[in-house]
Amino acid sequence: MKEDIRSVEFAPGKVITADIGRLAKQAHGSVVVGMGETMVLATAVSAYEAKEGQSFFPLTVDYRENFYAAGRFPGGFFKREGKATEKEILTSRLIDRTIRPMFAEGYLNDTQVLCYVISSDKENDGDVLSGVASSIALTISDIPFDGPTAEVRVGRINGELVINPTISEMKLSDLELVIGGTRESVAMVEGEMKEISEAEMLAAIKFGHDAIIRLCDWQLELQKEFGKEKRALVEAVVNTELKAKVVELVGTKIDEITHSRPAKKEYSDAISAVVSDVVAQLEEAYPDEKATIKEFCYEIQKKAFRSMIVNDKIRLDGRALDQVRPIWTQVGYIPRTHGSAIFTRGETQSLATVTLGTKRDAQSVDTLFSTESKSFMLDYNFPPYSTGEAKPMRGPGRREIGHGNLAERALKMMMPSDAEFNYTVRVVSDILESNGSSSMASVCGGSMALMDAGVPVKKPVSGVAMGMIVDGEKVAVLTDIQGEEDHLGDMDFKLAGTSDGLTACQMDIKVKGIPYDVMERAMEQARQGRLHILGKMAETISVSRSKVSKYAPTITTIEIPNDQIGAVIGPGGKVIQALQKETNTEIVIEEQGNKGLVSIAAMNGEDAEMAIKRIKQITGSFEEGEVFEGVVKSIKEFGAFVEIAPGKDGLLHISEIDHRRIANVRDVLQEGDKITVKLLKVEHGGKLKLSRKALIERPPREGDAPQAHQSEEPQA
Repeated sequence: MKEDIRSVEFAPGKVITADIGRLAKQAHGSVVVGMGETMVLATAVSAYEAKEGQSFFPLTVDYRENFYAAGRFPGGFFKREGKATEKEILTSRLIDRTIRPMFAEGYLNDTQVLCYVISSDKENDGDVLSGVASSIALTISDIPFDGPTAEVRVGRINGELVINPTISEMKLSDLELVIGGTRESVAMVEGEMKEISEAEMLAAIKFGHDAIIRLCDWQLELQKEFGKEKRALVEAVVNTELKAKVVELVGTKIDEITHSRPAKKEYSDAISAVVSDVVAQLEEAYPDEKATIKEFCYEIQKKAFRSMIVNDKIRLDGRALDQVRPIWTQVGYIPRTHGSAIFTRGETQSLATVTLGTKRDAQSVDTLFSTESKSFMLDYNFPPYSTGEAKPMRGPGRREIGHGNLAERALKMMMPSDAEFNYTVRVVSDILESNGSSSMASVCGGSMALMDAGVPVKKPVSGVAMGMIVDGEKVAVLTDIQGEEDHLGDMDFKLAGTSDGLTACQMDIKVKGIPYDVMERAMEQARQGRLHILGKMAETISVSRSKVSKYAPTITTIEIPNDQIGAVIGPGGKVIQALQKETNTEIVIEEQGNKGLVSIAAMNGEDAEMAIKRIKQITGSFEEGEVFEGVVKSIKEFGAFVEIAPGKDGLLHISEIDHRRIANVRDVLQEGDKITVKLLKVEHGGKLKLSRKALIERPPREGDAPQAHQSEEPQA
């Protein structure tokens, strides 16, 4: 293959390069795409024949970040990259959702796209570059890919939209959208934002699409110069005789089932019964065509389903196109969790729980750029019983990771700052029933559970999934789609937010694009649905509880001088470990400027107060007259040194041990004895003067006058 480097400025100040024909030449298509000093190697390979009996397109997309790219070692015991990280999985999903609709219809050959970050300047993220690189690799290959496609990230800094902002710039942005599409239309959108309006989001999408158009035009030039001839597609031979018999046997049965407004299981069972009956009647004459018969039945089912929605404006369950399914909710269902909520919408149900922890419970995330601490997380679980199935339980798959991340981003924008709420917060959404939009149910249930837990969220958040059916010039936009509408429809557009704006979104489509007027319509319809759902949630809970659960740890934060942090920690952590053990608390110290922030987590107020008192003592915040439980550390001729706080000793002079005269300190005290002492004085230099006898009642001495005793009966 000819080798060369080409570049394009696709946005003001943004230049991307493509090195073609130099690396990975045995792949069917390969390229190294760079921006700044970040480089991504993308390869595309596809089998030359489909597997026998294959009925779906087996596309695999994997994005990986090599730690060597940033000159770092992977964290953990094994100094080697392991299974895909959450970011790698999410990026793989974004690429997949952009390129999947662009393969030729009927192409069923195993296809694999791999993207590796081989250099990272820690400012230009390799994820969206991989979206471009994967398309170039496919476009210049012989694989029948009807691209090109491209991906960009859109941020908004000081009110100005920016294409592919750097990592540093994104910290200042109130919007992050990753957009994928062709030069004709947008195919995928995902991101988070700080309560922006639908109009602002649409403007950001259009802004990003302008850059996508330039990237696609550039790729078409690369294809002319470097592209291979595309493989000839083998047209599938349709058995028209068999198809006619299937249509005759099915008749109006599927259409009647579709119009009967069945529940999910009733619909599935009724369709299965019709298909089984048709197969039974034809399998003797066509013994090797069972899969083909089922495929013809599926085509009839899909046509009937879509026609009813587009032409009759009626949905499978009888709802109007913009109608949300019935909702019921409950909070505080589980007594021992720190917060819980049940959110049920139609046949989709989420059980959301909240656990509050300390800074030590935060998740450490090892990335190319740094090791970060994550104090808010949402985990999404999709057990097989939620769809009435019996399947092996595995770890979370790409779908679970993607849905959990979307819900997490939607809620994250309304979470309080660490200064307002110094807890690590984990939300878990267990999907108990599923028939469409369980990720949005997780947003709603999670928001309610956070309020039930006493987390001071800024506002409640809800979400709704939108669908679309395209039939020629006719387009139907559906609010709150259920499973069949997602499976047989053309779009899944999830939008989450508050009453004042959007906080997260995710869109993918099965067709090659969506007109902006349809997108705008879907967003407005989603806004109405979101407000309706927020109203239903508010009937159960609308503001956060005034305090956290009695089962949650109480966290108190105090400040100490920066130069006292070492004293509280002690040599090798000895002091802080002893302090935690003695007070039954968990203590975390963070250095912030010229002060140290000490977070004390305890299961009751008494333990927290004891820890605070001890820390103040260690840092020299002693008050004369305070009483301490101390330990005798050493004995001298003139007295004993007593530890009244970790690392803080005071002198108990021999004259202050008892009221009687003590000839030898060891006659009264031994090392290790626990005694109660009173702080008499804090002398110059921080020396502590203690007394034991000040807490002991002085016995009467000879010559003392007897004390008067009050008679039992009053004098007359």
